[in-house]
Amino acid sequence: MKPSFAIVGCGKVGTALGIFLAKAGYKAVGLAGRSLASTQRTAEIIDCDHYSDVPWEITRNADVVFITTPDGAIVETCDAIAGHKGFADKAVVLHCSGALPSTVLSTAKTCGAQTGSMHPLQTFASSKFNANPFQGITVSIEGESDAVNMAKQITADLGGSSVTILTEAKTLYHASAVVASNYLVALLDLAFRLMGASGIADRDAFKVLKPLIEGTLSNIEEVGIPAALTGPIVRGDAETVEKHIEKIGLTTPRLLDLYKTLGWYTIDIATAKTTISETTVKQLRSLLKPSG
Repeated sequence: MKPSFAIVGCGKVGTALGIFLAKAGYKAVGLAGRSLASTQRTAEIIDCDHYSDVPWEITRNADVVFITTPDGAIVETCDAIAGHKGFADKAVVLHCSGALPSTVLSTAKTCGAQTGSMHPLQTFASSKFNANPFQGITVSIEGESDAVNMAKQITADLGGSSVTILTEAKTLYHASAVVASNYLVALLDLAFRLMGASGIADRDAFKVLKPLIEGTLSNIEEVGIPAALTGPIVRGDAETVEKHIEKIGLTTPRLLDLYKTLGWYTIDIATAKTTISETTVKQLRSLLKPSG
């Protein structure tokens, strides 16, 4: 028989967990949230008749408690539940924050619970799901042994795969995820702006660049980062880089430092892939040194 669960925080992630845990055969014993109306909506979707805006009223009988509030409320919520003896002995308490370690749930241990975190590497842009958002994704897990084992099982039952990370390295893990997702958006914004400055309409920029983006991601998957690098820096073509800098400086000067910073970092990748003369490396570093 699969464990029972309670969810505290019925936003997008909490709602997704509730829906797909129930589909996977886990029994919901309670839901809680600051908005009773949204909590009720989630309860109706997953057929749970026990919901409240008082968390410890719905967590006491759960084998697994998910705290899926905003990051800034996780500690306060856990402390309040623990203060009201709201965790069962030997229960597993998990949060889903990418930025915070499981140690922020330490007060749950006063009730005899084990703590951990499981962070789905997925974006949850809506609380309406046409498909299982956990299917095929990676969930990063850390914490105490029983909590880690439970999170691994839950991840597998949701259709995902899990990786275990170091609790003390959670901040670096989250920084990586931010770069891969948020900064990728910023990087593509830079590409789209430069494309727009070339005369291509903004609405067409993604269509024009999409095959190149997808081809690059495919190359990284197949051969790794250094081998996937192409372009003027890896060729040692300082003349082309200099022309880029001159033109960007004239037409879109606000973008120049970002272009230079990315190019400066790319030199190290390029020298890991191929042999560029020391003279060319020095020339590229001189050209691409950010003004800061």
